[in-house]
Amino acid sequence: MSENRKKKNNKISGSRTDRVFQIALYIMAAVTLLVVIYPLYFVIIASFSDPSAVSGGQVWLLPKGFTLDGYEELLRHKEIWIGYTNTILYTVVGTSIGLIVNLFAAYALSRKDLVGRKFFNIMFIFTMFFNGGLIPTFLTIKELNFYNNFFVMVLPFSVSVYNIIVARTFFQNSIPSDLNDAAKIDGCGNLLYFFKIVLPLSKAIVSVIALWTAVGMWNSYFNALIYLKDASKYPLQLILRNILITNNLQMSFGSGEAMQIALRLSNLMRYSVIIVSTVPIMCIYPFVQKYFNKGVMIGAVKG
Repeated sequence: MSENRKKKNNKISGSRTDRVFQIALYIMAAVTLLVVIYPLYFVIIASFSDPSAVSGGQVWLLPKGFTLDGYEELLRHKEIWIGYTNTILYTVVGTSIGLIVNLFAAYALSRKDLVGRKFFNIMFIFTMFFNGGLIPTFLTIKELNFYNNFFVMVLPFSVSVYNIIVARTFFQNSIPSDLNDAAKIDGCGNLLYFFKIVLPLSKAIVSVIALWTAVGMWNSYFNALIYLKDASKYPLQLILRNILITNNLQMSFGSGEAMQIALRLSNLMRYSVIIVSTVPIMCIYPFVQKYFNKGVMIGAVKG
C-alpha cells in the first residue's frame, strides 16, 4: 500500500511540476511576443497620431489625435511609385537569380562525387571573412559596365555564401543518396535529377532562401546609393531616405510657423515611411511560414 501511495504522490508532484514549467514557458513566450510585436504596433499607431502626443508619451495602445497627414505628405511625392516599381522588379528578378545561383552551388557542394569539393568549400567560406572592400568592388563594377545599370542591383551581389552553406547542409541531410543511384539506373541525368527530384523535395529550404533573398533585396539601399546615379532607377528605400533628408533640410531652413509645420510633418513621416516600406514585404511571410521552421532547422547545422 505504501509503495502505491508513493508512486501516486510522485505522479501528482511530477504533473504539478510539469504544469508549473508549462505555465512558466507560456509566460516567457507571451512576454517575448509582446517585446517583439509592440514596437511594430507602436510605429503603426504613432503614424496615425499627433506628433506632439507621441513625443509627450501619450500614445500607448491607441492613436491620439488621429491624422493621415504623414501618409498624405509621403504619397504626394510621385517618385515613390517609381521606387515601388523599381523595388518590385529588383526583388523579383534578384530573388530569381539568387535562387538559381545559390541552389545550384549548394547542390553541387553537397555532392560527395564533386571533384575538388573540399577546396571549393574552403574558398567559399574564405570569402565570408575576407573581401576586396568597397573601392575594388566599385572599380570592378565599373569595368564590367554595370555602373548605373539595372543589373547592378540583381547580378553582382546575388551570391550569398551563408545561404549556400545552409542549403548545402539541407541537401546533405534531407536528400538520400540512394535516390540519385535509383535515378541513374532509370537513365536520369544530373540536371533532370535536380529539377525533377531534388527541388520538389526541397520546398522548405527553397522557401527560406527565397524569403531571405527577397527581404534583402527589398531593404537594399546602399548598393543603389553607391552604384546608381539615375534617380529613375532608385529603389523605394533610397527614395524614402531622400524624401526624409529633403524634408529635414526644409525644416532647418524654415522659420516660425512654417518650421513648426515642417517639423510636425517630419515626425509623422518617420513613422509613415517605416509602414510604407515594411508592410508589402511582410505580406509574403504567411505564404512561406509553413516551410520556414523546417527549412531553417534542417539547414542550420553547418557541417
